[in-house]
Amino acid sequence: MKGLIGHLNKSFESRVRLGIMSALAVNDKLDFNSLKDFLEVTDGNLASHIKALEKEDFIRVEKSFIGKKPNTKYFQTAKGKKAFEDHLKALEEMISFQK
Repeated sequence: MKGLIGHLNKSFESRVRLGIMSALAVNDKLDFNSLKDFLEVTDGNLASHIKALEKEDFIRVEKSFIGKKPNTKYFQTAKGKKAFEDHLKALEEMISFQK
C-alpha cells in the first residue's frame, strides 16, 4: 500500500510546474507571456516546464495569430486536470493527517 507521500505526482514537484497547473486550473487558457509574468520566470525556463507537461499530456497548446503576431495559448487536458486534482487531494490528506 502506498503511503500518503506516494500519492503525490512527481510531475508537479517543481514549483514552476505547480504554478503552471495552478494558473491553468482557474483559467480556461493562458498565453505564454501571461504565464511567464505570473510565474516570474525566463522564457527558456517556462518553455522547458511547458514541454515536460505537454509530454505527459497534462497541457496542450493552441497556436493562432492576432493580426500578424503569433499567439500561443495553453490549457489543461482532462488527464492533466485529473492528475492535478489527485495531487491536490493527496496534499490535503497529508496536511490533515493525524496519528
